[in-house]
Amino acid sequence: MTKILVIEDELAIRENIVELLEVEDFDAMGAPNGRVGLKLAQEHLPDLILCDVMMPELDGYGVLKGLRSDPITATIPFIFLTAKADKGDLREGMTLGADDYLTKPCTPEELLDAINTRLEKYQQLHKQAQKSLEELRQNISRSLPHELRTPLNGILGFSDLILMDYDSLEQEELLEMVENIRTSGHRLYRVIVNFLMYAELEITAGNESQVRELRKVRENSVISLLTEQAKTNAKNVNRTEDLTLDLQDSSVSMNGDRLKKLLDELLDNAFKFSKVGTPVSVTSQVENDKFILSVKDLGRGMTPEQITEVGAYMQFERKLYEQQGMGLGLAIAKQLVDLYGGQLHIESEPNQYTIVQVSLPI
Repeated sequence: MTKILVIEDELAIRENIVELLEVEDFDAMGAPNGRVGLKLAQEHLPDLILCDVMMPELDGYGVLKGLRSDPITATIPFIFLTAKADKGDLREGMTLGADDYLTKPCTPEELLDAINTRLEKYQQLHKQAQKSLEELRQNISRSLPHELRTPLNGILGFSDLILMDYDSLEQEELLEMVENIRTSGHRLYRVIVNFLMYAELEITAGNESQVRELRKVRENSVISLLTEQAKTNAKNVNRTEDLTLDLQDSSVSMNGDRLKKLLDELLDNAFKFSKVGTPVSVTSQVENDKFILSVKDLGRGMTPEQITEVGAYMQFERKLYEQQGMGLGLAIAKQLVDLYGGQLHIESEPNQYTIVQVSLPI
C-alpha cells in the first residue's frame, strides 16, 4: 500500500486529508509540525509527502532541506500544501526541490490529482533508472571481462613464448614480442585508469563542495598542452599525417591534466572510429567568454539515438565492428565537462563525420 505522510499543524486540515487518503486506499499518517514530520519521514520512508509551509519548530522549507540532504529521503516526491503561494515562495520551494505546490483551500479532486500525477512520474523515473542500471550491468558484464582478459592474454602468451624459446629466438622476433607485450600492457593500463577515473568522477559529481573547489581552478595557457597531447595521440596510432591543428590560446577553468585527459579521450575515439588516411582535426577558439574545443573526424559517425544514449560502458554496434575499449571515453569526457561547468555537444552523420564540441568557462 502506498504510504503518504501529511505534515500539517492545523489539526482539522490534517485529519481531513488523512481521512480522504485512507478512503482512497492510501496508507496515510500525520505529523503536527515539521520536526516531527522530518523524523517520521526518516523512520517510515513514505512514498510521497504533503507538507505545509508555515509551521512551528520547523517550517516546510526546513523539512524539505532536511529531506534533500539525506540520500535515503532525497528522492521522495514532495508537495507543498499551503495558503502562502506568491511567486517568491513558489521559486524558493522549487529551488529546494519541491515537486509541486498546491494552494489551500483546494478540492479533494485537485489534491488527489496532484498526488497521483507525482506518484506516476516517480514510478516512471524509477523504471527508467532500473532500466539504465540493468543496461549498465549488462554492458559491464559484456565488456569488462573482455577488455581485461584480451591484453592480459597477450602479455602472458608472449611472455611464455619468450621463456620457452629464448635461446632460439632471433633478435627481431624477440623485439616484436616485447613490443606486443608493451602494447598489451598499455591497453590494460588504460582500461584500469579509465575505470577508476570514471568511478572517481561519479563520486565527485555528488559532492557539491568538491565541485565548487574544482571550478576555482584555472589554466592560464592551453595551447602547448593541447598541442602536445594531440601529437602524442596521433603518434601512438601512427597517424601523425592525419592530424591537423588550428588552436587559439586561452585561459580555461579546468585543471591542465584534466584538460589533456579530455582531449585524449576525444582523440582516442576520433582515431579509433575513422580510417587511416582520413583527417582528424582539433580546433580551439574563444567565443562569448567561452573556450570552445572541437574534434572532428570523417569516420563511422553516430545516429541521433546513439548520441542520446552516450554513457558509461556503452559501445554501439560492437557485434558489427571489432573495437577496443569499454565505451568509457565519451562518458569520461562528458563528466569532466559537466564537473567544470561546461557543455559537450555531438554533431554527427553516420558514415560521414563526427564533431565533438566542448565549451568551457575561461
